[in-house]
Amino acid sequence: MSSSQNDRERLSTNLIVENQFEIAANLIGLEPSMQVLLKSPFRTVSVEVPVRMDDGRLEVFRGYRVQHNGARGPCKGGVRYHPEADEEEVLGLATTMTWKTALLDIPFGGAKGGVQVRARDLSQRELEAITRQFTRRIALFLGPYRDIPAPDMNTNPQVMAWMLDEYSAKYGYTPAAVTGKPIALGGSLGREEATGRGAMIIMQSYGRDAGIPIKGGRVVIQGFGNVGAHLALFLHEQGAKVVAVSDVNGGLHNENGLDVPSLFEHTYIRRKPVAEFDGGDAMSDADDEIWKVSCDWLVPAALGSVITKEKNANTIDCKVVVEAANSPTTPIADKILEARGIQVLPDFLVNAGGVVVSYFEWTQNLQQEPWTLEQVNRRLQAKMTKAYEIVRELAESKGVPWRTSALAIALRRVADAEALRGGH
Repeated sequence: MSSSQNDRERLSTNLIVENQFEIAANLIGLEPSMQVLLKSPFRTVSVEVPVRMDDGRLEVFRGYRVQHNGARGPCKGGVRYHPEADEEEVLGLATTMTWKTALLDIPFGGAKGGVQVRARDLSQRELEAITRQFTRRIALFLGPYRDIPAPDMNTNPQVMAWMLDEYSAKYGYTPAAVTGKPIALGGSLGREEATGRGAMIIMQSYGRDAGIPIKGGRVVIQGFGNVGAHLALFLHEQGAKVVAVSDVNGGLHNENGLDVPSLFEHTYIRRKPVAEFDGGDAMSDADDEIWKVSCDWLVPAALGSVITKEKNANTIDCKVVVEAANSPTTPIADKILEARGIQVLPDFLVNAGGVVVSYFEWTQNLQQEPWTLEQVNRRLQAKMTKAYEIVRELAESKGVPWRTSALAIALRRVADAEALRGGH
């Protein structure tokens, strides 16, 4: 496949979200004026982030914060550090967050932030400097009742701690201003693994309904960061056979199933590449080979637009695609998978566990009353299961894909809140 072919279908997250929006809006008969309102972001902030690098150079990075909609509550969304985190990409992710919070029925709107930087090339000091400068530049638009950042791609609890410290220096100690923090600074038990756990809950629910058991099932996971690694560990504990995984540096395949606990220790704890783990066959071209492994459950858990018409949609060999990443399947690929009878469990249902537990963390911070891990996990189970059930019921009653069903539910909730608030 030529690079030009790949570029043509490797759509931005924003374009993918717009395509899905129109289909769901038509399903529920959403009036045109409301469609225009819900597609338009409330606020887009673009800032320069000047940082003195370790070698003495002054480097200026571009940062963004997009607040898509706040009709149902303060905006909520992660901050990612990635070279492709441009304004259009951040807008698409912020929009997805609006639908995700509405679908899970938590009192937030959608936001997203990003700094265009290759995080893995930064020293710890440079990473902290970028975080603090970015936070200072957007602090006016943040706050526990306005917009609450969280970790995302290439950010983590330590980055959230720096954001909290920088925000609190200006406005006073405000633990509810960010989520995904270290436990010692008001973070919630269960937050780090919440997205992976939420994905497992959706897989368990669908597996029971569709007769595709987790126990003994073959799983392939593309992307072995926070989400993919924790999901693999949870599925392994449920008796699944994880036969292939990949990360940005390569992949690993073992037909008999990988030793997931040891692999988790190797990659997530010791921060070593998947391909260096001595427990399977290394993939020479993981970006291509990972999609060719036969499985029951295929889990894209990294970047968007990785399942495309040109690349793999016609050849993927699985029963279910579980979208743990944001917008991993392009609209054309979606149609191909549907025609092939491969179910796609949509991203803003599957990967919503993180924002659900972020909501729990925010609630604990406001109440100044920490919850036990058992409380967090029990409430997460209830939220994810309820969302799953309403998506399944609408999809079956209307005869539409699960993605359309999930988005239609979210659109209706946000539209109703906008109509009730009025003023436009």
